[in-house]
Amino acid sequence: MKARGFRVFCMENSAGQTAISVVGLRKVFGEKAVLDGLDLEVARGTVFSLLGPNGAGKTTVVRILSTLIRADGGEARVAGCDLGRDPDGVRRAIGVTGQYSAVDGLLTGRENLILMADLHHLGKRAGRRAADELLERFDLVEAAGKTVATYSGGMRRRLDIAMTLIGNPQIIFLDEPTTGLDPRSRRTTWEIIRGLVRGGVTIFLTTQYLDEADQLADRIAVLDGGRIVAEGTSEELKRLVPGGHVRLRFAGPGEQDAAARVLGAVTRDDDALALQVPSDGGVRSLRELLGRLEDAAVEVDELSVHTPDLDDVFLALTSQKVSR
Repeated sequence: MKARGFRVFCMENSAGQTAISVVGLRKVFGEKAVLDGLDLEVARGTVFSLLGPNGAGKTTVVRILSTLIRADGGEARVAGCDLGRDPDGVRRAIGVTGQYSAVDGLLTGRENLILMADLHHLGKRAGRRAADELLERFDLVEAAGKTVATYSGGMRRRLDIAMTLIGNPQIIFLDEPTTGLDPRSRRTTWEIIRGLVRGGVTIFLTTQYLDEADQLADRIAVLDGGRIVAEGTSEELKRLVPGGHVRLRFAGPGEQDAAARVLGAVTRDDDALALQVPSDGGVRSLRELLGRLEDAAVEVDELSVHTPDLDDVFLALTSQKVSR
């Protein structure tokens, strides 16, 4: 299988609002095309989450965009720099945190940060100042002098992200950052991510936890078969799969019967004086539904919207018969 050349160019987009731009990205391992024409765009100062089955190529995307491996085809810019022509420019603009902590367990937390500062050539005074500021920011001051081997999983993850920030990156790739963490540590990590975005950092997140993407991501893309099969906000993706409905409850059986005659195809719950109406839960469809009832002078006592969750979306849009 012959891959076309990886085209190179380096320029800022005119609007300056795109952090990552990818067109037709391809990567082949042996005879298998893991990425087969991947297209995506990530806006600056947002959280973009990439979802997909195990082995779908999420980590491969991160490794390519962070310059760890080369693509076999396509075009890509990260922070305005082309991956092929200016990999050093890309590296200066990004930080990467994988699912396994990269900290040195034999060093203290502060020593790990100072080592990273030295690698960034910050200078002795500036590096130590940056280390102390990050220890305070990530609530690691009391553990700063302890070896990282004694840290909990959540503490190691906070230190790992703190080390990523030494270079003041514009874009941070988080590849399954909360794998193995307890619920409290996961939520602490979520707050750290939200704080980074409020500060203008762009987050490219891969995760196996769909609730994590639901909580954090401004936009979500679903990767399957080497391509993006769906992209949008969490709510937009949930409206792609069937099962959404509106539940209407009424004050009495007369109103329930009148609504059923107006709406037609509904599911009745006579004990609760309720009707279940198929709906995508969107504003337009809700307005249409309530407008029909208002025209018929039917009063609704209570309304609730039920949409599929991201688990439903994931199962509907990806092929689960194999683990790639």
